[in-house]
Amino acid sequence: MKIKHSKYKNTGLIFELLIRKITAETLSESKSNAINILRSNFTNTELGKEYKLYETVFKNSTLSETKADILLNTILESSKKLNRTKLKREKYNLINEIKKYYDLDDFFKTKISNYKGYAALYTLIEAYSDDEKLIDTDDIINNKFTILETISNKTPDKKEVKDKLMEEFSKEDRDTKILTYRIMLEKFNGKYANLNENQKKVLQTYITSVDSTSRLRDFHNKTVVEIKEELTKKSRKIKDKATRIKINEIINLIKEIPKGTFIKNDDIVNLLQYYSLMEEIDKTNG
Repeated sequence: MKIKHSKYKNTGLIFELLIRKITAETLSESKSNAINILRSNFTNTELGKEYKLYETVFKNSTLSETKADILLNTILESSKKLNRTKLKREKYNLINEIKKYYDLDDFFKTKISNYKGYAALYTLIEAYSDDEKLIDTDDIINNKFTILETISNKTPDKKEVKDKLMEEFSKEDRDTKILTYRIMLEKFNGKYANLNENQKKVLQTYITSVDSTSRLRDFHNKTVVEIKEELTKKSRKIKDKATRIKINEIINLIKEIPKGTFIKNDDIVNLLQYYSLMEEIDKTNG
């Protein structure tokens, strides 16, 4: 019997998606329903206990192979002590609560860099939850290898996209994450209070799409087309000839990102600067 992965039941994955949603809502300055969902479902619950197992595994990334193996086996043995009946009910209620505020397809569309690791740990925990199940041994071995490769000391895959924000969050316990969120919110409101709505939208999309190359590239290309059109309109109204020439030179430099090309931090910074430029043009022209 091979256990299939279910993203709707993967406690670790859902927790990280809620953290990502909190960040996005912070940037858009909208009410965060995600933080209430996180607080009510992961505090003093079986869900919280199970998430702690995910957190313990994936906060480690430089263990020796021996220590990584011991850690994983200890986590899997600990998972047997969870109240499966209560956990199943809590997962059902969690999904229903998420559905009240978000479209499930959109919620789970956001990609997590270590999705494969979360899926592997989910299937292992499910396999260890019932000793009477006849589980495919090859499946168990492959999933263990997946996790051990993630948490043991090895050279990182150059293609792996590192999400620094999520790494910092994942190292802390639940209460610290909530506190960190509030501090982040205060700092964001202070540091980025002068960003216009377009710039905030860029940052918001960057955070929610940082692991989705195609989604971020599509957003970038759509945005640069809009920026070029808007700058072209504004340049026609500029009376100073020298300034108008410089603006037109900038317009010619704005390019879409070809398919198969990764979005770089500089590309995002450029979008922010283009919006600043348009704001300056508006100010100069009254």
